[in-house]
Amino acid sequence: MIRPRWLIAPQEFKGTLSAAEASAAMAEGLREASLDVVLDVAPLADGGPGTVDALLAGGRGERRLRTVRGPLGAPVEAAWARLEDGRTAVVEMAAASGLSLLPPEGRDARAACTYGAGELMRAALDEGCERLIVGLGGSASTDGGKGALEALGYRFLDAQGAPLPPGGAALARLARVESDARHPRLGQVELLVATDVITPLLGDDGAARLFGPQKGASPEVVEELEAALATFARVAGEQAASIPGAGAAGGMGYGLAAVLGGKLTSGYVLVSRALGLERRVLLADLVLTGEGRFDRQTWLGKGPGALARLAREHGTQVVLFTGSVHADAVLDLSLFREVVELSAQARPGASAHETLREATARWAMGRLGR
Repeated sequence: MIRPRWLIAPQEFKGTLSAAEASAAMAEGLREASLDVVLDVAPLADGGPGTVDALLAGGRGERRLRTVRGPLGAPVEAAWARLEDGRTAVVEMAAASGLSLLPPEGRDARAACTYGAGELMRAALDEGCERLIVGLGGSASTDGGKGALEALGYRFLDAQGAPLPPGGAALARLARVESDARHPRLGQVELLVATDVITPLLGDDGAARLFGPQKGASPEVVEELEAALATFARVAGEQAASIPGAGAAGGMGYGLAAVLGGKLTSGYVLVSRALGLERRVLLADLVLTGEGRFDRQTWLGKGPGALARLAREHGTQVVLFTGSVHADAVLDLSLFREVVELSAQARPGASAHETLREATARWAMGRLGR
């Protein structure tokens, strides 16, 4: 008798569980339910947190650690990877400039910057890497990648020729960008920018208005940042502002495309190819995925939404486990067979790992009619 095969492929549950931790919790829950199934575990990433881990899982390589500037200036230890081919480096901006590095009360959407992410990029260039993959997602900042570009030698100046202070709000005073001191190897590297969303730089679905509130921005600050990013686009070139993914990571997608000529690509597609995800979906009888919050961003390039579309192409059903369902979420039952909301089931005092494990076990037992 052939046992059913289930693919477990969640994304991170932002701020509580990494994709690998979520995968482990779901697998434990299914084993507790004593299901007679084969489990295939593939922690998912889409350019945001977990991208380095996912690409290392898809092939061999070396993890490197470096102390860099965090989103508000305090030093943080961040990882990047050099893959097995020796010429490809993977940088995850969230490792240096991510929202998870700041407590909720410590977030500052106006001042947070991406300088540390640029330091990781510089480290890869210094080691001679010829291909640089920069994963964008989970950022604390809305600086258009200004900080990262400064770490690579660019200067952002106001009308008097003075350097701008850190953060996206300062872009409102931007008059010109100077590149005389840029890293000498930037022109020799192939730059792939792996984005976790397909949003543009500006507008209602852009970097400031869609993502600013989760970074601590009030409605007034959101509009201030929107105007500041618009100024950046006028100075650096407006054409790149409409590229899908330009709004990723607080507009860092735009900065890397407009200033460095980086090629924006879907982080999910890049990771899924490395993991052989299409083949694994094809072999699966059921797919279980997950994320911290199910909302309209799920359909804007996030991993679970993209995975659900892939599964539908192969006639495979998908179940989504999520911490919460936002009011703006659109449930497409042709893509997700069902959505399991953890906040409605959480046991008081239980950890995030325990909550996900127990919810997965309950769901599986219900499937068996226990």
